[in-house]
Amino acid sequence: MNLKKARSGRLTSGGRAGRSAARPLAAIVALVILSLGSPASGHRLVQDQLGRPVQVPKEIKRIVTLAASLTEMVFALEQGERLVGVEQFSDYPPAARELPRVGSYINPDVERIVALRPDLVLAIKDGNPYHSVARLEGLGLPVYAVDPRNLQGVIKTVAELGELLGAEAAAAQLAADLTRRWQRLQTLTAELAARPRVFFQIGTVPIVAVGSNTFLDELITAAGGINLTAGKVPYPRFSQEQVVALRPDIIVITSMTRGEVFERIKEGWQRWPKLPAVRDNRIYLVDSDLVDRPSPRIFDGLEALFRLFHPELAEGL
Repeated sequence: MNLKKARSGRLTSGGRAGRSAARPLAAIVALVILSLGSPASGHRLVQDQLGRPVQVPKEIKRIVTLAASLTEMVFALEQGERLVGVEQFSDYPPAARELPRVGSYINPDVERIVALRPDLVLAIKDGNPYHSVARLEGLGLPVYAVDPRNLQGVIKTVAELGELLGAEAAAAQLAADLTRRWQRLQTLTAELAARPRVFFQIGTVPIVAVGSNTFLDELITAAGGINLTAGKVPYPRFSQEQVVALRPDIIVITSMTRGEVFERIKEGWQRWPKLPAVRDNRIYLVDSDLVDRPSPRIFDGLEALFRLFHPELAEGL
C-alpha cells in the first residue's frame, strides 16, 4: 500500500519515520494519541503495523478486507462470519466466494465499502492505495493496515489480528502450527548436501523473475533452493537466451494464467534440450495463490516448493 505519506502527524511508512526520523516512534505515537484524545465510549485505541493509531470498536462485528490474503487470514482465525465484504479476488476458502465484492486491492470501491457499514476495514501496505485508505478514514471508518514482508511477518500478523479480533486462542494455535512447519523445513534444509539452482518465472511475456529481499526469494531459499536471479532489482526481466545462460536445474512458473498457457510456456523451453531443467524434466507450475499471498497458505506454498526441489526428502514433512 502506498501509505508512505504522513497525514495529521501520523507515521504511515511501515514503521520507518520519514521527515520525523529524529523522533523515536514511541514518542510520535504518544503525541498522536494525545492529540486524538481518549477513545470514544465503546471503542479502544490500537496501533497497526505501520505504527498508526487506529480507534476501533471494542466489539467488532462487521469486517471488510481489501486483499485476498487478509480474507484468508480472517477465515483461518475462524472469524469468517464477521466478513461483510471482501476484495474481488478473494476465492479461498470457498465460503469467501459468496461474500459481496468491494473492488480490487488496487482500486477498492469506497462507496460500496461505506454502504456495507463495516466496524473495521483491514488493509495491506503492499497494494492498497493511500488515497483510498485516506478517504475511508475521512468518512469515519477505522482502517487497520498490515505489512507482512516475510514468513515471520505472516506469523506476526496472525497473532496481531487474533488479538485485534478477540480470537487469541485460534491465533495462538495457528501461529504455533505455522512456526512448527517452518522450523521443520529449516531442520531439513540445514542438512542438505546440495541445493538446486532455481529460475523462478512469475511473468510470461516478458519473462520476469524475482530478486533479493522479496517474499519469493525467501521462499526459494527456505525451500532449499538457490535463487539464480537474486540481486538488487526486485523483479528483473530476462530473455530466453539469458535464462539459458544461467543453466537452471529447475524452472518454476507461477502465473494467474494456468493450464494451456503453462503447457505453451513449457513447450517453449523445449527448444533448449541441453538446459538442465529441460533435460531432467524439472519445469514445474506452482499455484500463484500459494506463493503470492502473504496468508497462512504461503506455508503450503513453501512446502510445495520443497517437495519439488527435494522430492527424496518429501516424506520428512
